[in-house]
Amino acid sequence: MSKALFLALALTASTAALAQPVAVRREGSATLQNVPPIPADVREAVQRYQNSRAAQFEDWLPDGSMLIATRFGATQQIHHVASPGAARTQITFSAEPVAEARVIPGSDRFVLTRDTGGDEWFQLYARGLNGAATQLTAPGTRNQSGVFSKDGALLVWARATRGSAAYSLLAVDPRAGGTPRVLYQSDGAIGPADISPDKSRLIFVRSLSNREDQVFELDLASGTARRIAPKAPTAVYQEPRYLPGGQRLIAISDRGSDTRQLVEIDLASGAQTVLTLGLKWDVESFDLSDDGRLLAYAVNEDGFSRIVLQERGTGRVLPQPDLPRGVLTALKFSPDGKRLAIGLTSATSAGDVWSWDVANGALTRWTNSELGELDPSRLAEPELIRFKSFDGLSVPAFVYRPKGVAPGTRTPVIIDIHGGPEAQTRPVWNYGAQYFADVLKATVILPNVRGSDGYGRRYLNLDNAEKREDSVKDIGALLDWVARQPDLDPAKVAVYGQSYGGYMSLAVMTHYSDRLVGGVERYGISNWTSFLQNTEAYRRDNRRAEYGDERDPKMQKVFARISPIANVARITKPMLVMQGANDPRVPQSESDQVVAKLRAQGNETWYVLFADEGHGFLKKPNNDLRREVETVFLRKLFGEAGPVGAPAQPSASH
Repeated sequence: MSKALFLALALTASTAALAQPVAVRREGSATLQNVPPIPADVREAVQRYQNSRAAQFEDWLPDGSMLIATRFGATQQIHHVASPGAARTQITFSAEPVAEARVIPGSDRFVLTRDTGGDEWFQLYARGLNGAATQLTAPGTRNQSGVFSKDGALLVWARATRGSAAYSLLAVDPRAGGTPRVLYQSDGAIGPADISPDKSRLIFVRSLSNREDQVFELDLASGTARRIAPKAPTAVYQEPRYLPGGQRLIAISDRGSDTRQLVEIDLASGAQTVLTLGLKWDVESFDLSDDGRLLAYAVNEDGFSRIVLQERGTGRVLPQPDLPRGVLTALKFSPDGKRLAIGLTSATSAGDVWSWDVANGALTRWTNSELGELDPSRLAEPELIRFKSFDGLSVPAFVYRPKGVAPGTRTPVIIDIHGGPEAQTRPVWNYGAQYFADVLKATVILPNVRGSDGYGRRYLNLDNAEKREDSVKDIGALLDWVARQPDLDPAKVAVYGQSYGGYMSLAVMTHYSDRLVGGVERYGISNWTSFLQNTEAYRRDNRRAEYGDERDPKMQKVFARISPIANVARITKPMLVMQGANDPRVPQSESDQVVAKLRAQGNETWYVLFADEGHGFLKKPNNDLRREVETVFLRKLFGEAGPVGAPAQPSASH
């Protein structure tokens, strides 16, 4: 019996005894419950938006060409671009999406990362521009965070195994392959960051939570690790790297600061020097030229990226690339240090790659990604707004307003809450928001409620543990804001979210069901206790540090009070739930149990389960179906009849 058929039968059996009749059908890898047939006009409208493509920079090759990731079929694959504007030559052809690819220094070979069916048990493979790939890692393990020595003779990565919170650091010569050797083992989550120039030492980071990291240096000969600055205050450390000479590190850290700064750390003493004094926003990423002379970094300014290029030793600021306003997706110097690769996406561009010539200040575009049949002039440019929450906190949000709406019209509203929770909604290419604004003529609001990243450590910590529902109250304040807007219809507001945003969708429905027409949640947390018990062991302690420990009687009382599953009786409007069967983060049981309880009390509940997806739907056919179901559901909530919005016709210049 196939896995998909088994899932369909299991779902049918599990719902047979419920009070509400359940209509089950199959489409591709998905099992759909209570979902009506998809009209042809919805399928057509979805395709107009789901056919956009992005180019994601992966790495430089020694000859100055690039590896990029893009999708020309159902999944993202690796392509070779020989020169600016050249064709994207596809290299990998797997049915599963490739997560990333990194070039082995000094060669035209690279190591790629890929999982199976979204299960996040990532495997590493080495291959060249031609030929087959060689698997470097053991099946049934999770392998990530690979770093290379400068000569390419050493690859180190982190490995986790099923049912265990322990991690190991493994090493192999990626050119020769063979059996990896274990360098170090830890009871908690660790990841390698950089290998010293002489290959005798390794920097790795132990991540205790999204608020606390510890930096260690490992002696590769003895296997002994020592913590750098063990008495330093709790802080985040991101991307630590050796500086020339191997006695100092450069990293992103919020030690002693509300925001994340670029710092230098003395390995012997642990003393820290801030390189970006006076910044009011977070440094989000950086890169160094191989000789350590040039430094490039990006600052996240209220969601938008700003790039700074300077000489590291003198601090002299160099000419800066003049890029479209958007969000950085990549920043990396070429091996010779003469060019800087820049990946950028924006609200009206799916994402492309540029290079910046350091010597002559020339910006060159390498890729021109397609928006399919969309006319850029019809796309919404999000407005950044702020609203006051229940305690006076200023909460930012991006608002996508539909175009072509008659004056005086009040539009429906979709409140789309991000996951994480330590994530940030930013003005990236969001084809979902653009689609709902154009096709459903809805205003889409994407808030960064308390607990979001990008606004400082204090803001990030405002929703921790027993303060969890304060972020839900932020949405209550947003509903008040919506009611005051002359162009928004407070009687047609839906809540929408995925992962932690799925929890938020459920929680908002339990608190404000009388002010909403319904909710959409994808793989959301319905019961804090069962989630923490069932999420994969390799991430459980990290999540406890954010949400609270279910083994603590005090937190158990909080979880019993705030878990959506305990408050389902307060949800009085329809719900759409979606889930990937292979999700290691929020397992299928979280969706199954809330769907069963909603139906037991008579709620209209649609449920879609994808047999070949995990935490997020990465295959295009599945994403197409997901958007189609969402469209039919939201259109019903908003009381819309007839065909969805008119097609967006390409302009003559497109």
